[in-house]
Amino acid sequence: MATFAYAARDRTGRALQGSLEAPTPAAAADDLRNRGWVVVQIRPETVQASRSESGGVRWLPIRSSDIEVSLRQLAVMLRSGLTLLNALQTVAQQSPRPGVRRIWTDVSRRIQEGSGMGEAMGMHPQFSALVVQLVRVGEQTGHLEEVLVRAASGLEQRRKLQSQLISALAYPGIVLVAAIGVTMFMMVSVIPKLQQFLGAMGRQLPPMTQLLVDISTVVNAYWLHGAATVVVMAGAIAAMRSWPPSRFWMDRQLVRVPVIGMLNRLAGTVLVSRGLSTLLRSGVTLLESLRTVERLMTNRYLANRVAQARDAVMQGGALASPLAAERAFMPMLAGMVAVGESAGTLDEVLEEVARFYEEELQRAIARLAALVEPAIILAVGGVVGFVYIAFFMALFAAAG
Repeated sequence: MATFAYAARDRTGRALQGSLEAPTPAAAADDLRNRGWVVVQIRPETVQASRSESGGVRWLPIRSSDIEVSLRQLAVMLRSGLTLLNALQTVAQQSPRPGVRRIWTDVSRRIQEGSGMGEAMGMHPQFSALVVQLVRVGEQTGHLEEVLVRAASGLEQRRKLQSQLISALAYPGIVLVAAIGVTMFMMVSVIPKLQQFLGAMGRQLPPMTQLLVDISTVVNAYWLHGAATVVVMAGAIAAMRSWPPSRFWMDRQLVRVPVIGMLNRLAGTVLVSRGLSTLLRSGVTLLESLRTVERLMTNRYLANRVAQARDAVMQGGALASPLAAERAFMPMLAGMVAVGESAGTLDEVLEEVARFYEEELQRAIARLAALVEPAIILAVGGVVGFVYIAFFMALFAAAG
């Protein structure tokens, strides 16, 4: 299959440009004529485009920031008066990543074939349910550029929180992995050789070194069993995560762990409040907003609480009560939702809740990093220190 750039006109005489895949130029022209268009020009994609497709960035995954930038570009071009198809084609051409280019080209093609933009974007998993729902509402209300900006802002806030968490845990994680690697190397390679050397000299090992040698012997004898146990445990956890009842139980226990549970509850509260606020402000109904937010939740226990809230609203009840379950969302969420429901300003109240708990989540991440980093350094320092002291005590024994 080759890619051909085309120029055509529809039944109203409007000029259309884009690209499509076909085995031959004749097949590409037939495809365009089947759409009811008059073919003006068919030509293979330029060599420059082919080179960019075969360049070193093909293997790179599509990032959230790529989608975010594309949405902002679309909003700017639509606000400037460009048609949707022209804006999509421009975004596809300007994207530095082939994967993003293919996505927007496919969205443009589906729209030309009669699909809505939200429906076309929903065919690609790179777009979250929140983004797709916002785009559908923007199409219905005629305010597509506004909802595109809101969708991009939501992706940006989520990306910043994830980056902050990764940055906070990156250094302790690197230190931990490096220390484990050095310790395992000494226990598997260096200590056995030292034991043979001292044994040949007829010297007795110091007690600390003997303990380290015993540990090294156990590690060398049973490392394969340990690796197999780790693999089996990882497979069991993956199987439990794929089975809905056990996944629900694991996620419910996860929100009860002292530190990690608080982070999960804060993140879930931010996601629910921010998602509902954005959707409601864009004109989505409350029931549809709850359904969309439920699909966004990665924690099945918290997603179940959102589903129960939706069921309560469908039966004519209040939204606040199901959100007030113990050890689910943060307590202030239910109280503020009750205020918003009474005052008729639910979207504004949820925006305030999201902003408050985003700051709380950032502080919690900073506190976690402040606790984890010294704890890991102390633990690693203790292990490495024990190994080195035992090693040098053996050297002193050999020298004596």
